Amino acid sequence: MSGVGAAGARLLVVLLGVLATLALAGPARAHVGGEVAGSDFDGRVTSVQPAVPGVSVRVLEFGDVLEVVNTTGTELTVPGYSDEPYLRIGPDGVWRNAHSPATTINLDRYGRVTLPEDADPRAEPEWVQVSTEPQYTWHDHRTHWMSESQLPPAVAADPAHAHTVFDWTVPMRHGETAVTVRGELTWSPPPPAALTWGLHLALAAVVAAAGLLARTPRALGAVMALGGVAALWHAASTPEPPVTVSSHAAAVVSALLPAVTAALVAVLGLLAARRGRGGMAGLCAVVLGWLLLVQGLPDVDVLWSAHVAAGGPGLLARAAVAVLVAGGAGLVVGGLAAARRLRDPERAGREPEPQPVG
Repeated sequence: MSGVGAAGARLLVVLLGVLATLALAGPARAHVGGEVAGSDFDGRVTSVQPAVPGVSVRVLEFGDVLEVVNTTGTELTVPGYSDEPYLRIGPDGVWRNAHSPATTINLDRYGRVTLPEDADPRAEPEWVQVSTEPQYTWHDHRTHWMSESQLPPAVAADPAHAHTVFDWTVPMRHGETAVTVRGELTWSPPPPAALTWGLHLALAAVVAAAGLLARTPRALGAVMALGGVAALWHAASTPEPPVTVSSHAAAVVSALLPAVTAALVAVLGLLAARRGRGGMAGLCAVVLGWLLLVQGLPDVDVLWSAHVAAGGPGLLARAAVAVLVAGGAGLVVGGLAAARRLRDPERAGREPEPQPVG
């Protein structure tokens, strides 16, 4: 690789990093589909009775959010916590009662709000349209655990085993037909903290050693290839998001933008490492490590949670995030070391120009 070629390759790596910064500004959390990527709680719908064709109900974000889609020509109504009118979901979109206390309470995951003076379950409904589509998602406090700091009593008494926290019910009405949605909230013990942190620290150390101790850049190149694969898998396993956010395909494409950038940097680094260009490989490793960290940190909670939000096997989702976070940190450290230790041959062997004698 000539001096001009090496400079051009370095410029390309930097440009890819800048493009990734812009791409990551929007879709950094697209792959998680919500506020968190991991949780020890999990919720699910067990039945909708009677089943209504065209009406679908599911819980998202491990039980924190309820999603309802009504594609029928008949309006579906959902009452608030005092059985007052709360939601109307139908052909003309979604309407929400401004006087329902649930309208304010559901704005916060834990209901930590101050009710306005006009919040009155007995008042005449004031319907405000909140969507033109027949679908809606909201924090329904009947479906999840409401304490941020305290575990359910059964869990606190026996945290080593899984528990059903409670069974829940949300009443609805489709036209003149009463519909009952039933579900359950469960809790599972997380992975042992000592094992989790030990494995991730070991992974970071091994990756860093590829740049700190290896005599050639080939080990660093192999680690970069692994990082590129992890980034692509992490994006491809994007879970299906709420219908009110975007389509699954759009979420995957959004997550793939930074992942493809990371994969391109990994390919450049691997090629440089195979050619013995330690300085170029080190630069690629630093840029790639930063890209992996930015993609993995929003989902870092999967490393210590029992359940993972992913469109594929949970084990692979954990492994991908571990490579993104621990491996990314190791690449930054190892890449900086390799850029100094393993200089490109033509630069390391270049003799200084003779200085004129004054």
